[in-house]
Amino acid sequence: MGELGRISVYDALGGGAVADTLLWRKCYGGVMLLIGSTVMWFLFERAGYNFLAFVANTLLLLVVILFFWAKSASLLNRPLPPIPDLDISEESVLVAADEMRVWVNKGLATLHEIAVDGNLRTLIVVAVGLWLVSFIGSLFNFLTLVYIGVLLSLSVPLLYDTFQPQIDEKLIVVHKNMSVVFKKVDLILQNIPMSQKKQKKTE
Repeated sequence: MGELGRISVYDALGGGAVADTLLWRKCYGGVMLLIGSTVMWFLFERAGYNFLAFVANTLLLLVVILFFWAKSASLLNRPLPPIPDLDISEESVLVAADEMRVWVNKGLATLHEIAVDGNLRTLIVVAVGLWLVSFIGSLFNFLTLVYIGVLLSLSVPLLYDTFQPQIDEKLIVVHKNMSVVFKKVDLILQNIPMSQKKQKKTE
C-alpha cells in the first residue's frame, strides 16, 4: 500500500519481470510482447499461415543456423553458439503437477455433485458458465481471444494503476448494484432443492 487506501498494482501482480512488463516499467518487454503477439495473430489469423508449418519451418531454420554456426566456430576457432543447458527441474514439475491436481480435483468434485448427487443448483451454475464460454467463443476464435487477452493484460493494469481512485469509485457503485442482483439470484437458488443425498444428511 503506497498511499492511504491505494492498492499497489505492482505488488498485486507479483512484482518482478511480469509486473514490470504489464505496467510498462520496462518498455522493452512490453513492446516485444505486443509486437510478437501482433505478428503471430496476423500470420495465423489474417495471412492464413498454418501453425504447424510455421513451427516446423522456424525450428528447421534455427537448427540449420546453429549447425553451420557450430561448424564454422570449430573451423575458425570461434566460440560456440551460446545455448544454455535446457533442463526442467523435478521441483518445477512437481509444483505444476500439484497445481494441476488441485484444479482436476475441483472439476471432478463438481462433476460428482452433478452426476452422482444430482445437485440441481450446481448444474445451473455450471450450465450458465459453460453457456457464457460458448457465447464468447462464438464471437471470436481461440487465437483472437488470446490476442485480446494479451492486449487487455498490457493495458488494463496500466490504466488501473494510473487512474485507480476514479476507477475505484465506479467499481464501488457497480459492486453495490451487482450485490443486489446476486442476492436475488442466491434467494432463487436457495429455493431450488439440493441433492437427495445431501437432504438426507441434513435431516
